[in-house]
Amino acid sequence: MEVTQTKAEGLSRTFEVKVSATELQAKLAQRIEEIRPQMKLKGFRPGKVPAAHVRKMYGRDLMGELIDKLVNETNQKALEDSALRPAGQPAVKMDGDIEKVVKGEADLAYQMNVDVMPEFTPIDAASLTITRPVAEVTDEQIDESLKRIAGQNIKYEPRGADEVSVDGDAVIVDFVGKIDGEAFEGGTAEQQSVVLGSNRFIPGFEEQLVGVKAGDEKELNVSFPENYQAANLAGKAAVFETKVHEVRAPQTPEIDEEFAKGLGLESLEQLRGLVRDQITAEHANASRAKAKRDLLDKLDAAHSFDLPPGMVEQEFNQIWQQLQTEMDAGRVSPEEKVKPEDELKAEYRKIAERRVRLGLVLAEMGRISDVRITEQEVNQALIREARQYPGQEREVVQFFQRNANAMAQLRAPIYEDKVVDHILAVATVEEATVSRDDLFKEEDA
Repeated sequence: MEVTQTKAEGLSRTFEVKVSATELQAKLAQRIEEIRPQMKLKGFRPGKVPAAHVRKMYGRDLMGELIDKLVNETNQKALEDSALRPAGQPAVKMDGDIEKVVKGEADLAYQMNVDVMPEFTPIDAASLTITRPVAEVTDEQIDESLKRIAGQNIKYEPRGADEVSVDGDAVIVDFVGKIDGEAFEGGTAEQQSVVLGSNRFIPGFEEQLVGVKAGDEKELNVSFPENYQAANLAGKAAVFETKVHEVRAPQTPEIDEEFAKGLGLESLEQLRGLVRDQITAEHANASRAKAKRDLLDKLDAAHSFDLPPGMVEQEFNQIWQQLQTEMDAGRVSPEEKVKPEDELKAEYRKIAERRVRLGLVLAEMGRISDVRITEQEVNQALIREARQYPGQEREVVQFFQRNANAMAQLRAPIYEDKVVDHILAVATVEEATVSRDDLFKEEDA
């Protein structure tokens, strides 16, 4: 085997690798002898299949396996001999006619291109000063949360017989929907509760029920939206013949002991305590996120080194693909919609470079400090991921267990968070009291 480095530009390296046809044939013969004793072919006694017959029947497949194995082994040896740390999977480009190589008529020759990790010394975590904003949990915040909980537990009580419905009421109706005088499938209901203003029905339906009272009968003239999910109804005009049984007014419950017990708790005091704990946890998460952002900004400013171009390109492609998806869905800012593509690409390439740089810095700081993640932590993350797909948990777990790249993506944020927590534990962290609004204020990307 011959391995020659032919190019070294920045963090990119290129090697030429050659393995003679003679060596390949020797390895093939060795592989045949390894498997021959276990072979069972019709017409031959077990373990007595001639090597020539094995070569004739399976030589091509065996040589293909050998070449794949040799490429991996030679790539690894080239990196180890040159004391290089790869920043990704090497890219292999075969030279010559691979068919002739497989047939044993030519040497195996290929080029291996690989980006290597940059050499740098990360900043001492103990020298960093990080700002961690904190906000007090006030009684007013707890009261606001309790009001939201009460608003989510609205009950509807019957209005008087002569009282008409207003926006926000629940109207109990029977209805039959017709198009061109004919009732259509799915357009009939009995004792249907329609909350006026909820926009759960097609446009115009709820609005025309404002002002009705129990016992009224009314025809509602509406049109199905052009993009309605049922193609046979999309864009068509319809009449709904309705009969009103009851009008109910929304009643927000009083926040008292009875309300707390209705939620399954022992007392209002316990409910307030749980709400306080929830808000406290929200504040803690937001405080850590802001401290982490300050830490990452300081790490980014403290380091400048060449980045593996392949890692940057891969990160940029992921970001750009996500941006295109957001653009197609109309979820980007007006400024980005009109910005020239070249300008947008330049901005997002800088973001990709920042992410790669910070990833390398955090990885190196974690390596130096011997930060590790446990299998239990990974398994817990895998369980959380699987629970996002009810009924498919087993398939999700099997996918990750069989996919090394997917498992690596699952492990990466766990490791990053542990490194960040380690740095925050070593660095000087100064708390700054802020308002809740400032604590949850969105930062610029």
